[in-house]
Amino acid sequence: MVCWSDRFGDGETWGRCSELDRLEARVHSSDGAFGQISSTRPGSNTSSVFSPALNLELGWRGREMAMATATGMLTSTAHLLQDRACVSGRIGCSGAGKIGVSFGSRSGCSAQWARIARRESMQRVQWRRLQIAATGEKTVEKEEEKEETVEKTEEYSASMQQAMGTSLTYRHELGINYAHVLPDLIVGSCLQTPADADKLKDAGVGVVFCLQQDPDLAYFGVDLSAIQARVNELDGITHYRCQIRDFDPFDLRMRLPVAVAQLHKAIEANKGTTAYIHCTAGLGRAPGVALAYMYWIRGLSLKEANVLLQKVRTCHPKLESIRAATADLLTEGSKQEIELKWSGGPGIGSVEIAGLDVGWGSERIPMKYDESEKKWILRRKVPVGRYEYKYVVDGVWTTDSKLPLSKPNKEGQVNNVIEVTDSAQNGTTKKLRERLMQEDADLSSEERTVIRSKLEEIANSGQW
Repeated sequence: MVCWSDRFGDGETWGRCSELDRLEARVHSSDGAFGQISSTRPGSNTSSVFSPALNLELGWRGREMAMATATGMLTSTAHLLQDRACVSGRIGCSGAGKIGVSFGSRSGCSAQWARIARRESMQRVQWRRLQIAATGEKTVEKEEEKEETVEKTEEYSASMQQAMGTSLTYRHELGINYAHVLPDLIVGSCLQTPADADKLKDAGVGVVFCLQQDPDLAYFGVDLSAIQARVNELDGITHYRCQIRDFDPFDLRMRLPVAVAQLHKAIEANKGTTAYIHCTAGLGRAPGVALAYMYWIRGLSLKEANVLLQKVRTCHPKLESIRAATADLLTEGSKQEIELKWSGGPGIGSVEIAGLDVGWGSERIPMKYDESEKKWILRRKVPVGRYEYKYVVDGVWTTDSKLPLSKPNKEGQVNNVIEVTDSAQNGTTKKLRERLMQEDADLSSEERTVIRSKLEEIANSGQW
């Protein structure tokens, strides 16, 4: 932050920005005007001002580049001079009084300065005071940060494509992005700075519902505490958080009832506003929670809800996880123990399971070698449902052709499949689960009533 003062006692105000390649200033006036000017050496300068009483002027060696009207907004660009001793840009307030801001250097010194010169006219009564605060940063450091973010974004997109089986990409460096699925429901990417809270508030958002875990925030350097603090400063908007693991369809299935229960409670507590649901990219977890909410609470079929979603936002929600969570709520299926085996002697270093109930991310389930059977074995309890998985033998992904296989997916990949059933469930319950797992399944009014009742219990207890 640059502090401004009458440094030389000559009625002019100066701000010093030593060793800075970039200077940014915000402009405010007592009549409600606001604006911004950014100067980069060498580079461009962009400014915008709203005001009924201000004009904005950008110049280069006296040549006028652009001027705002008294009733509109101006966005314009101008280049700084290489020679910082020359004036590179200025903001002028026309009217009864006039204030000019110029960027350059004073008395040939190497530091960059911003100069505010005040000129009073005869009609002092109409004079408007301006306040300018400036921040500076080194362009080189900023570019390095941007390059690092781009690299992380590319890595994230690659992981997402592998885990979700999609060609979608995420561009974190482009900032927050979102789409209205319903008039009062938005699905989008993560808030990156406290300023994003202001943007959402201006868009009518009253509920910010975050699904990110701490590692998600740390990966892109998002300061959640600062964002939450800014939300708390704003009226009419509240921040909520319900963590779901990224790239994990099983965790999504297990956490959906809690997430939708908390989301519904938050929306009911902030009626008349819009809910903003986000994960990191807004392409998996957030769409999944939004669809489940529309399916369980708003009365749409899952297929109808997904059609609405895909029209406004191309994404890849795990519909099977939503169907499984729906069946879990209505059948209360318990976990069942399964056993997976892989034939192979002690010459194999390791055998792991990918997929199953841990998803297709980086997590693997290790198998143990059984000397008596001369096989690698995994015994694990999982909820009722259909699971796809692969064996990872010494780092190589493969399937067991002797066991059930899935149909090839979009990328032509084939996985092993296991159907987990509950022997304690009766025939009616099994048929209900089978029906709910169909692509065109919908809920009856009675089934929605049961689900809503259970969600209320979950919202009050916080457990599922």
